[in-house]
Amino acid sequence: MFEFPRKYRVPFDGSFRLKEAATRPDKDVSDKTLEKHLKKLSRKLDALQRVFYARDSHALLLIFQAMDAAGKDGTIRAILKGVDPAGCQVFSFKQPSAEELDHDFLWRTTCRLPERGRIGIFNRSYYEEVLVVRVHPEYLAAQRLPQELDMDLIWEERFESIRHHEKHLAQNGTIILKFWLNISAQEQKKRFMDRLDEPEKNWKFSPADVAERQHWQAYMHAYEEALNATSRLHAPWYAIPADNKKFMRVAVAETIVETLEALSLEYPETGDRDLERFAEARRLLEAETD
Repeated sequence: MFEFPRKYRVPFDGSFRLKEAATRPDKDVSDKTLEKHLKKLSRKLDALQRVFYARDSHALLLIFQAMDAAGKDGTIRAILKGVDPAGCQVFSFKQPSAEELDHDFLWRTTCRLPERGRIGIFNRSYYEEVLVVRVHPEYLAAQRLPQELDMDLIWEERFESIRHHEKHLAQNGTIILKFWLNISAQEQKKRFMDRLDEPEKNWKFSPADVAERQHWQAYMHAYEEALNATSRLHAPWYAIPADNKKFMRVAVAETIVETLEALSLEYPETGDRDLERFAEARRLLEAETD
């Protein structure tokens, strides 16, 4: 029905152009159809996650990056609905703490990586260091880096660190999927207005979010550079249209499901020694008196 993974995957050759990236689906799909398909994908993801957890051979890392109000939180809730909480974990990364600033920029996320058999979700990530920090280079002062900074080189150096980091993770069994939720400036404005107009959404609004809109073009440049520099076969980026939340959630869920299905995992086989132990356990249980 859909071809999301192939359609929205960022190329690996640096040819991605943000101005050509869609913020809305290229054809209308009814909300009812999207909701029905998402439920189907949720059931598939639940079944796949159970096998993934039982096999205990890989980890799955899902990274979400986006401008404010693009729908990261809602998308994470939607795709994990029905998934066994024992098999997944979600971490949000905001302004770094003093302890985190005393380490390299990859440290705080490395401490939160999923172990084998689990799905780890990063709501924002180490990519903040080449996005928000690039737009606001004054934040670098708090990092107390040892060498004198060369602003012409630091971002490429960080891209290089990220590429090495992700390749290392992939080589050691972590499957990495990275989602950029591509919201338009017009849709973001509408969602900010909704947060102001609806009392139950007031808590979501921060005046700082509006201030960041003044840097929109700088952020778009930073995103284009980051996605081109770090989208690789072992750690692909997906530029998902985010103006339609239901469509966005289906696109993300289908990408995850297709990736897990491609592993062709099955529940661990029971060996002869295990069968012997099971038979002994059955004998002991049957010998019990109520």
